[in-house]
Amino acid sequence: MKLSEVKRHLENLEQLDFYLPNSQKVESHFHVTEVGQVSKHFIDCGGVVRTEKVVNFQLWSADDIDHRIEPKKLMNIIELSEKILHIEDLEVEVEYQAETIGKYGLDFEDNHFVLTTKQTDCLAKDNCGIPVGKPKMKISELQANVAACCTPESGCC
Repeated sequence: MKLSEVKRHLENLEQLDFYLPNSQKVESHFHVTEVGQVSKHFIDCGGVVRTEKVVNFQLWSADDIDHRIEPKKLMNIIELSEKILHIEDLEVEVEYQAETIGKYGLDFEDNHFVLTTKQTDCLAKDNCGIPVGKPKMKISELQANVAACCTPESGCC
């Protein structure tokens, strides 16, 4: 979800809720401790130089259980970040502390934000030696191909 979509949803919300991918609700007293733009400049395993940029939100749950961030407050933080940091309308990535800091994508369902799972991947499968998966064939097709190539008219003998 892009930052502009987050802002559009915030305009219509009365209460700000986030849910983890397992449908567990992030504690209502969470803080949004950071809003910013993160750039990653790297070389993949195939030797290709790449750059990625995302808007980053960091959610944090403290012992302050009486605290609750409202949609308008998050909108103000985003607008200040746009003004001061010149962040772009990019995909939003969310950091959230569980056993360790997790990075999540962001979606919106049923009037709340949903953290979505992200996966690592090889970006240069064709360059770094990762074998391409074997094509799947039906045994009936394979038998038909064998039968067709070994007929007297096929010229295989």
